[in-house]
Amino acid sequence: MKVILLDNNVEKLGKEGDLVEVKDGYGRNYLIPNKLALPATKANLKKVEQLKKERVKKEKKQKQGLIALKDKLDGLSLTVATEAKEDDSLYGSIGEAQIIKLVKEKEKIEILKSKLFLKEPINKLGVYKIPVKIDKDLEANLRLWVVKK
Repeated sequence: MKVILLDNNVEKLGKEGDLVEVKDGYGRNYLIPNKLALPATKANLKKVEQLKKERVKKEKKQKQGLIALKDKLDGLSLTVATEAKEDDSLYGSIGEAQIIKLVKEKEKIEILKSKLFLKEPINKLGVYKIPVKIDKDLEANLRLWVVKK
């Protein structure tokens, strides 16, 4: 029996939209009733092709939005004025939460803490590049200036 997969969670068969051959009982009694697959009819094949086209359009639009966000974050330069000692070390430190708050205040961009890669809290004056993971293959770098008050 030939079926069209509707879900990526079907182990060892394929990915969503693939046309695969399965045993009749497995297709009729498990895949189709659990809405993991559709029978491979001409109408269903057309429907799946249309869904694939829509998904490709949606993914392309989403990718363009992520690239625009990357460009915006790459061009972003934040400044933090804080108290510092004579040797340029800070009395406290600047962590991920403060950086996320600064980005939100300045650019109205929400960044998840898990996407911000700060190796350790900042405790000296200077200029820092902070990597931000936007997507699995897309990364931006925020520029943070830590200056003396």
